[in-house]
Amino acid sequence: MGILLALLVAACMFFMGTLLWVICISIFTIDIPEAISHPMKLRVIHCIFELCMTWGTIFEKLGIWTMPEFVRFMHDLKPVKEDPDVVTTHLCFGTIPVRLYQPKVASCTPRRGIIFYHGGGAVFGSLKLYQNICSRLAKESDSVVLAVGYHMLPSHKFPVPLRECTVATIHFLKSLDAYKVDPAQIVVCGDSVGGTLAATICQQLVDIPDLPKIRAQVLIYAFLQGLDFQLPSYQQNKSFPLLTQSFALNCVFNYLDISHSWKSAIVNKTYLPAEVWEKYRKWLGSENIPERFKKRGYQPVSPQYLDEDAYLETKAILDSVNSPLIAEDEVVSQVPEALIVSCEYDVLRDDSLLYKKRLEDLGVPVTWHHVEDGFHGVLSTLDFGYFEFPCSKRILNAIVHFLKGL
Repeated sequence: MGILLALLVAACMFFMGTLLWVICISIFTIDIPEAISHPMKLRVIHCIFELCMTWGTIFEKLGIWTMPEFVRFMHDLKPVKEDPDVVTTHLCFGTIPVRLYQPKVASCTPRRGIIFYHGGGAVFGSLKLYQNICSRLAKESDSVVLAVGYHMLPSHKFPVPLRECTVATIHFLKSLDAYKVDPAQIVVCGDSVGGTLAATICQQLVDIPDLPKIRAQVLIYAFLQGLDFQLPSYQQNKSFPLLTQSFALNCVFNYLDISHSWKSAIVNKTYLPAEVWEKYRKWLGSENIPERFKKRGYQPVSPQYLDEDAYLETKAILDSVNSPLIAEDEVVSQVPEALIVSCEYDVLRDDSLLYKKRLEDLGVPVTWHHVEDGFHGVLSTLDFGYFEFPCSKRILNAIVHFLKGL
């Protein structure tokens, strides 16, 4: 009994110690501007997120559980609402788990099909975490939604998530009759890294003749380039929850299996030759970002020298499957109409702004929805009770409005 009591006391001290440490770090390092509605709510979410990662890191060092697996377990405790108007079916396309969401009311004509790739930096996220979102999307847009549960870190790195999402997409496109989906109304959709996957898959499928054409793409605060981590949005929001500049870099490095020792070279922009920067400046230059997005502060950072070792070790970032913003004109000009959702308080905001301009310059129709009080990951708070933010509903409404207008 004495041993059990000692273990219980030790567990309580461990919990309280990590909790106090996370709260102190949050107070001293996180600055939430007045424009954010419910700032205390966001601070609590940030503390919970950091606490889960801290526990996960400790468990990983003890050899008990990897940090990503522990955090995924914790966020899957989020309540799931079973909508009586939507039929949810758990399937597998080979070894790839997927979920199909279909409105229960019968339709006399084939419905729109939406292929959804969830976010989380290939570290977090799951089919369960996004079930409420996909169910709402199916019901409110009267569409068949297929959510792809690709495998993630730490066991599965690039190119596994992209390959699995591509395979699942092609399988679905070849099976539309079975799901009563209109082949002329296929939309790919994703948030964060899911938006990366959506944009990349659109680019990869433009020249596939035997598949139905993708009608539209919905990119929700997507990661679209890994070359410049000193864009205005990175500088302005580098310490903003829930995606800091440092954590964004960690996700990229872990996903592409790049050593974290090159982080300084990436941040200081010394890892690419001058001719590479010059080649992509026409698409990545800050002059392509409207001036109003620089008012909260921006100091241009120019590379001073080339670290050739860093260049050789990080070249995967230059692959357009990881940075779809820098794909060639002949590819980008063929992608389908887009809805681009950006959030003001998001390090990835300017990726969306730059891709929006690229698409428009190449004649691709773009609908842009900018959330002035939004932040990265806010859509995941939808139907999350007390922790829901009003702008999550506005994002869903913008997506549904766009889909119904196709």
